[in-house]
Amino acid sequence: MTADVWLPIPPDEIEGLPEGPAYRHWDGEETFPADPADCAFYVVPYMRPSAVGVRPLPEMRSVQVVQTLSAGIDHVEPGLGHLPAGVRLCNARGVHEASTAELTLALVLASLRGIPDFVRAQDHGEWLGGFRPALADRTVLIVGYGSIGAAIEDRLVPFEVAPVVRVARSARTTARGPVHPLTELPALLPRADVVILSTPLTEATRGLVDAEFLARMKDGALLVNVARGPVVDTKALLAELESGRLTAALDVTDPEPLPPGHPLWHAPGIVVSPHAGGPTSAFLPRAKRLLVDQLTRFVNREPLRNVILTTGA
Repeated sequence: MTADVWLPIPPDEIEGLPEGPAYRHWDGEETFPADPADCAFYVVPYMRPSAVGVRPLPEMRSVQVVQTLSAGIDHVEPGLGHLPAGVRLCNARGVHEASTAELTLALVLASLRGIPDFVRAQDHGEWLGGFRPALADRTVLIVGYGSIGAAIEDRLVPFEVAPVVRVARSARTTARGPVHPLTELPALLPRADVVILSTPLTEATRGLVDAEFLARMKDGALLVNVARGPVVDTKALLAELESGRLTAALDVTDPEPLPPGHPLWHAPGIVVSPHAGGPTSAFLPRAKRLLVDQLTRFVNREPLRNVILTTGA
């Protein structure tokens, strides 16, 4: 195989890449490393704006695989219409579960236990005592129970939470218990003390957390978003935060990045992290293992993992 493979990680830093392809390093720079028309396997640059990642797609007339290094694929969807039929789009399932689940627990605990308030008080030398909510005995609802949702539950269990309620697009049974379909979500929301969003951004989930969704949440509940910003209606969330009825912890926002002066920065009861779920020390080794495995399968003409869709299908 002599086809080009474009990688956002320098090829000489990835041990175990199969021989055969011509490896090109491109991480979103203005100049392409080679003719995009010769690229057969394209790994989309990680944590780059959507416009950067999709820029070479119209010229990739020979591409067979587009591999993201993110769990979501919404950032490449605008460019899929430029691709020939039969191109496999794969996501990075298995890369971000640990890091995203860690941050989710950090956001939940920080919000419930008032860590941001402690840090602000420390800046002023103030001893800020008092009772705070615990995670123990709380009912947690996970909306979007894929591999990341399951990893979040794995980390919740040792904290002695009340039963975890799971929701996904369709009903199924797991080793931990049932997964409810999205259609049952309205009836489940009033039960939850903590609602965690880990769903992909699709037409079905865009704006899912609207005024009606939020109104069904119980007084004092915490909303945690580690999914995508547009899953939540920002205006509706701001209204609930400003009333003091709900609190929130957001790793993703709409708009994103959150611009200076945006009211979310200063809304009461909110913790904001800058889309930090994936980029940790755990990312690179897992991303490299994924690429070696996928490219080995590609070279050997074996089935690829994590195929989300095939263009023209």
